[in-house]
Amino acid sequence: MNTNDSYNIVPIVQKEVRRMGLYWRSHEVVDEVRVDCFDRKPFSTEFSFTRFLVPFLNQRSGLALFMDCDMYVRSDITEIFDVYGADKECAISCVQHMHEPSEKSKMDGQIQTIYRRKNWSSFVLWNCDHPAINELTVADVSTKSGSWLHAFEWMDIYPIGNIPEDWNWLDGHSKEEVDPKCVHFTTGGPVYPQWKGKRDIDNKYADEWRDIKLFALDY
Repeated sequence: MNTNDSYNIVPIVQKEVRRMGLYWRSHEVVDEVRVDCFDRKPFSTEFSFTRFLVPFLNQRSGLALFMDCDMYVRSDITEIFDVYGADKECAISCVQHMHEPSEKSKMDGQIQTIYRRKNWSSFVLWNCDHPAINELTVADVSTKSGSWLHAFEWMDIYPIGNIPEDWNWLDGHSKEEVDPKCVHFTTGGPVYPQWKGKRDIDNKYADEWRDIKLFALDY
């Protein structure tokens, strides 16, 4: 690891971006499920839509990486910025999964929604000052459909950089022979005490995560 590199890790807190006037999307709860008031589709997390505010929160300048909160990084994140951030032709780069899960639910019992480019938006390197970012606005984040945002439909006429799958390895889906640099526990993961992976390999990485957590608590 290059110890000269350091990164700010900043959670996207929905109430804060609302306070800043960057987000005003609304929802209602139907049968204990959050349903978006604009496209009437269920969504699962506080950052389902606010993740697309990253280039604006980064003041439309430089590189910024968005990651879902259910990820376990096993390698030096510097590679993402040094290798894949070097391509200035692309406004965004991500792992371009072909993922159509058959499960009806995902983490914490949330409804599993299928859409084009599923999971592409879960790990995205943004080139925040790229001209193509002009195709996305703050208002779009609050008014466009979830499928439009998550499928990067505003990027359809621009190239999207391709990051290898080992940087967004999906439990229960990605090939077992891939040695992941970042494990994505899309079905919940070890943060939930009762969770169990679908495959032995999923449980192996969950055990790694638990060992690191115990080490950190002891330290």
